[in-house]
Amino acid sequence: MSRLLVFLLIFLFAFSFYTNIASAQIYTTEKLITVDTTKQMIYAWNEGRLVNQSPVSTGMYYTPTIKSSQVKEEFRIYKKYDLQDMKGNYPPYEPYYLKNVPNIMYFYKAYAIHGAYWHNKFGSKVTHGCVNEPVDFSKWLYDWAPLGTRVIVF
Repeated sequence: MSRLLVFLLIFLFAFSFYTNIASAQIYTTEKLITVDTTKQMIYAWNEGRLVNQSPVSTGMYYTPTIKSSQVKEEFRIYKKYDLQDMKGNYPPYEPYYLKNVPNIMYFYKAYAIHGAYWHNKFGSKVTHGCVNEPVDFSKWLYDWAPLGTRVIVF
């Protein structure tokens, strides 16, 4: 009986520190976007409450999505475009050219959150560093998040 009690106490102690980002309390008085590159999920928060979420695709092995911990400044949406052509060449991957990419929100240098009509691999790392979202969700997020919205990528 004592072994069972010790095991139960260790189990409860170990999992008392586990927090799921979707259920975590976020303390902020502003809108906030978080991107979980491990779970391939994006979360929209307003005043500390989760208001929407979606699966996403983030960067591949040689073109990872930048994380907030890698730079000193905060990520914030600094530029938005309804539509924009995007192109790039990041070896060892093939060059790409995409017309009319929808709902683009740049948050750090050339890193952006945007809709992706050319694939349906959300939940997988398939991008050249951007955060790809389903087009319907990207429209919702684009309309919801004003310029200056903070973005945390982890």
